[in-house]
Amino acid sequence: MVTPSIELQDLVNRIRMEFLEMPGLALTSGQARRLWNLDPAICDAVLSTLVREEFLSETRNGAFLRRNDGGRRPSAAASPGAGQPDLTIM
Repeated sequence: MVTPSIELQDLVNRIRMEFLEMPGLALTSGQARRLWNLDPAICDAVLSTLVREEFLSETRNGAFLRRNDGGRRPSAAASPGAGQPDLTIM
């Protein structure tokens, strides 16, 4: 049997991966609900969890976007060459 808290955590993890896979993704709550076909209360709970975990930030205009440091992940500034394209030719 799957409990609601496990289902919510699965959604949190899935949406976290979406933000990791799409750098620069910024969505309002309404856009996120439509993109992931979520109930408004569930969507707000997921976004609030990600903000509380310091993975996302909410802008003044209500858009949610990934924090520069990604919350629990090392910041881009901490890795040499992070944020720079890999121009290695094989």
